[in-house]
Parts: sequence; structure tokens; C-alpha cells
Amino acid sequence: MGLAGATILRGLRGYGASSTLHGGKAFDLAPNLPVVVEIVDVEASLRAFIATLQPEDEIGLVTLEKVEVVRYGGHRHHY
Repeated sequence: MGLAGATILRGLRGYGASSTLHGGKAFDLAPNLPVVVEIVDVEASLRAFIATLQPEDEIGLVTLEKVEVVRYGGHRHHY
């Protein structure tokens, strides 16, 4: 959808609405481990993306947070 940027963080343990602990071993490869996806873009683009999410996507929580970018590393040019 052309969003500006995203980071995916995989957790070792977590629980959600079920209060059931998922994971537990240091290098567990279970498919139900927690994942956090952080997407950076303007609010309108994020809301358009959220509107495409379906109930069967099994997404536990979606939040919108206002941020202030104080530094952006950008891309390095190699000559």
C-alpha cells in the first residue's frame, strides 16, 4: 500500500485477551508467538491501511500514536 516504513518485532513471550501465555522457551519457533508491527506514515494513510484489515486476520490490537521525529538517519549515498 506504499506506506512509508515498517518494523516487525517478534516477541519471545506474550499474552493477549485470552490471558494465555504464548512461548516460553528462549528459541521457541511456535507459530503463536507475539508480533508487533510498527508502521510509520501520515494518519490518513494509516487509517486507509487499517480499513483493509479483515476480522479473520487475527490481529489482537491496533493503536495509533502521534510521534515527533527528532532525527531520521535517511539513506547513505555511496560514490
